Amino acid sequence: MPVDATLVAVMTPRPHILVVNGRKVRQPVFVIGAPHSGADLLARALKHSPGFHVTVGQQSVMSVVYAFARSPSIQRGRGEAAATVLRDAFAQAWQVTAHGCLACSQACRDAAELNGTGACIAERDIRRYGDASPDLMYCAEGLVDAFTDARIVQIVRDGRDVVAAMLADAESLAWFKPGVANVDSEFPNPFFGIETAADLAAWPGLSLAGKCAMRWRGSVRTMARLRSSMPPERLTTFRYEQMIRQPAAATRAVSSFIEADLAAIGVRPRGRTGPMATQSGGWRRTLTPQQVTDVEQVAGADLRRVGYGD
Repeated sequence: MPVDATLVAVMTPRPHILVVNGRKVRQPVFVIGAPHSGADLLARALKHSPGFHVTVGQQSVMSVVYAFARSPSIQRGRGEAAATVLRDAFAQAWQVTAHGCLACSQACRDAAELNGTGACIAERDIRRYGDASPDLMYCAEGLVDAFTDARIVQIVRDGRDVVAAMLADAESLAWFKPGVANVDSEFPNPFFGIETAADLAAWPGLSLAGKCAMRWRGSVRTMARLRSSMPPERLTTFRYEQMIRQPAAATRAVSSFIEADLAAIGVRPRGRTGPMATQSGGWRRTLTPQQVTDVEQVAGADLRRVGYGD
């Protein structure tokens, strides 16, 4: 029995078109990864790329990101509603005004290397949008629903280096404080990497290194599921180590994926105790033998699965 073309048109949802600064948002680029995995490197390159307006940690976005990340149950089964909330958040974050950057997050201003009072990009120059906010990965499925033509770049880093960076970052450790970690009220809990009843039972006895490792483990598992569910023209994965060892090749590869010229990926030196050490393998000097053991017990299998087995 032939299907009426009009009926098919009615049943097929039309893609939502978001207009910001008088321009349609086409193929936005989102950068996701575990904490301290190198998303900031790519964010900085994107912000310096011609025609790109990329934000990092804007309040309108972060309020949604942490609402969804900390309480995933509120978006479960409500895909279209979650997509609408995300579109609204980015519509606000991407607005360009004469003094808009004064209200930007410090991370966003740092990525743009902005010291003055002006905007990081002129409205007339915008051709593409993007975002590389911390913990954006916990909204990845919603991003896919909200922007059906989005390009998502995943950054993976050796979990031991991630743990070392998290242990040196008070902001990362603050999530583990009693009264902040909502592991009892929200299960499963992707934000903390708790997937099973065994994970939940083990959580109270884990060291800080073990808890950081569980967060990393949960993030790489989430990214693996995303990769298996999305076509390669919409999602790609890069290693942090690849970006810092072969920045020119990584720049070319990202440019090809996003179909635009990416500014050179550069590594900015930071102090040894800074939250984002630039060297790979630094965990060998900073983690104690017991911390290495704790990470291995929690995430050893996943480290080897994604190629960090040495």
